[in-house]
Amino acid sequence: MKAWPWTALLHCILVSGLIVEAIEPLSTTLLLGTGAAMLGRKIYRYLYETCDKDWVNFNATGLKYDLDTKLYGQHVAAQVIMKAVTGFMKNENPKKPLVLSLHGWTGTGKNFVSQLIAENIYEKGMSSSFVHLFTATAHFPHEMHINTYKSQLQEWVRGNVSICPRSMFIFDEMDKMHPGLIDSIKPYLDFYDHLNGVSYRQAIFIFLSNAGGENIVQVALDFWRDGREREEMQLKDLETALTLSVFNNRNSGFWHTSLIDKNLVDFFVPFLPLEYKHIVQCGLSEMVSKGHVPDKEVVEMMAHDLNYFPKEERVFSMQGCKIIPSRLDFYV
Repeated sequence: MKAWPWTALLHCILVSGLIVEAIEPLSTTLLLGTGAAMLGRKIYRYLYETCDKDWVNFNATGLKYDLDTKLYGQHVAAQVIMKAVTGFMKNENPKKPLVLSLHGWTGTGKNFVSQLIAENIYEKGMSSSFVHLFTATAHFPHEMHINTYKSQLQEWVRGNVSICPRSMFIFDEMDKMHPGLIDSIKPYLDFYDHLNGVSYRQAIFIFLSNAGGENIVQVALDFWRDGREREEMQLKDLETALTLSVFNNRNSGFWHTSLIDKNLVDFFVPFLPLEYKHIVQCGLSEMVSKGHVPDKEVVEMMAHDLNYFPKEERVFSMQGCKIIPSRLDFYV
């Protein structure tokens, strides 16, 4: 019977032990004990996810490739995400956690970008035990329990960062989050070396929200009506209006929050409304993921039947790419 690799290695250690034992029994015992312990640790790390470089290791080249080839129509978001995540992950001693707030209409790529970030940091991607996804309507549904939610959220963040300092926390549906809830984790996002013996400075917090989407759309429409290229838009054209609208919006999850007031959000990342050509790109990618040969004619037929605005000009998609997986099945 063919031996497993670690069985063969242990066999070598035992054989070596028999030879050494004739000379120095104590050394043999130490060798066997140390060898078995080291072997056990290697096997454990191979089989079970641990918070070390075998499982948590940033791939900057992979993230850039994914943002360049898989994210459509989001040149501003791609540039900000790449610089923010790369700078943070290469800093061995950051002064605070990385805090990103992604904003835009549904279907523009916010969840997808969160997934890409996770896949290029954690070996198991979104399935990693060090990536934690919270959805407002699922995890914090009842306003009457907000004090309980605050306590539970604090304990969850504290406990998991204690286990792995490089933990990632994603909060989806921030626009449905009860006002004040997210302030409960404010101390963990601040410039503290340690809080009760725990350092949060290597963690990543990502907030996803539809709030501010109207402001982003308005800027995109203004650029289009002025005859300016979409690619001319920069973060500075969007960030100030976006920040103010989120801070003053009772339904943003950030209403008058100290996270904004104390400048603890590193970047408010705008996701632009998608155009017809971007919907076609998403459709072709979806066909490949479903195992079909890409058929541009079929995808264009599907894209044409979707809703766009303004109504007459049909410039921007109302649903974005989120609806494509289900819609495409109807046309294939």
